[in-house]
Amino acid sequence: MSSTRDIDNLIEMMAKLPGLGPRSARRAVLHLIRKRALLLTPLSDLMQTVAATARECLNCGNIGTEDICDICTSEKRANGELCVVEDVADLWAMERSGVFKGRYHVLGGTLSALDAIGPQELRIPRLIDRVATEAVSEVILALNATIDGQTTAHYIADQLDGQVTLTSLAQGVPIGGELDYLDDGTITAAMRARKSL
Repeated sequence: MSSTRDIDNLIEMMAKLPGLGPRSARRAVLHLIRKRALLLTPLSDLMQTVAATARECLNCGNIGTEDICDICTSEKRANGELCVVEDVADLWAMERSGVFKGRYHVLGGTLSALDAIGPQELRIPRLIDRVATEAVSEVILALNATIDGQTTAHYIADQLDGQVTLTSLAQGVPIGGELDYLDDGTITAAMRARKSL
């Protein structure tokens, strides 16, 4: 058994990834081993590179390889629209749809009294600061349609009331739905039909 310890450890580690259980992890590891030169070695090299270079954008919270991400540095994206999302997966889902051309703000979660997550544990103070210091004309609250997501949206709306136009995603996002699991067409329809809060 000791001769396969490293492989077993790899399977255990892969099984911790979202969407992979022990069986799927075994199949993935077996496939990687069989395609060692084509997949496993390049994947290993890329993972080491990403582990060394990945960081959160100091401005918006996106993940990239620089202190300030490409979206924040792009002059084309400085159109006054700021889309607030719960986490980076939601930002990437919005980008995948291609419908939003402004900048983002990643909160890093949602308010939750049960988990003792208040505004200070999230990037809400940084959001309020960005609205005050950047040329933001509209804040689009693209938070998940969950109880915590909607509570967070209402809190942010109260904090920014009267400072900026506030909108939220509309049709297409089901109650209890999460952006990362929606298809591009649904995200596009929801973004185009956003409404004032």
